[in-house]
Amino acid sequence: MNIYVIMKRTFDTEEKISIENGEIVEDGAEFIINPYDEYAIEEAIQLREEHGGEVTLVTVGDEEGEKELRTGLAMGADKAVLIEDEDVEDGDAYSTQAILAAYFKDKEIDIILGGNVAVDGGSGQVGPRLAEQLGINHVTSIVKLEVANGKATVEKDVEGDQEIIEISLPVLVTAQQGLNEPRYPSLPGIMKAKKKPLDTLDLDDLDLDEDDVEGKTKTVDRYLPPVKKAGKILEGDLDDQVKELVSLLKTEAKVI
Repeated sequence: MNIYVIMKRTFDTEEKISIENGEIVEDGAEFIINPYDEYAIEEAIQLREEHGGEVTLVTVGDEEGEKELRTGLAMGADKAVLIEDEDVEDGDAYSTQAILAAYFKDKEIDIILGGNVAVDGGSGQVGPRLAEQLGINHVTSIVKLEVANGKATVEKDVEGDQEIIEISLPVLVTAQQGLNEPRYPSLPGIMKAKKKPLDTLDLDDLDLDEDDVEGKTKTVDRYLPPVKKAGKILEGDLDDQVKELVSLLKTEAKVI
């Protein structure tokens, strides 16, 4: 099987984000594989172990993304591709899917996996957009995947219930928490990852111009949420507490 995983380099979820002049400060920050993409990588490896084939990791970003690709290779993927987008101004989900679509247009695909969302942007758009561009089936937010006889049977969460879908290959699916338990890179895996192929491409290699992948949205401003005020503890008997609560809702919260 030809199995691909689209992945993203994101801030560590434990990282404290700071903003200066509307820009996120990256100096000294820790980066990781987007956590939802780890489920996709694990599922891809399990599919290869069951059906054979090859797992290729693909990411769009700057040269720093090589570290996260090597981590994915250490988990067990076979090879990786870094597509540099440093020439793209104001890139967004459209830009990423346009670059990926150009990469995949001449590839033989059985299945593409990705994370349900990226923890930094959270749009969940790249996977479905890419599938539409490639003209292949797609299912998002899956929690179970089985492949047999040229078809995929997937289970996904829907409004507190589960939906079972049978769909023909090729297919793109995005992984939700609960699909599997991602493995940690082993020491032998880390050593092997250093020798696994990792190709670097740019827009010219994909016959793309900057105008072809220019973002469709503009970021007007970035800012942190306002600091929450400390809560108040009401004291006295129940009647007094109710009276004070009503007064606060009128005079301070101004919701009644």
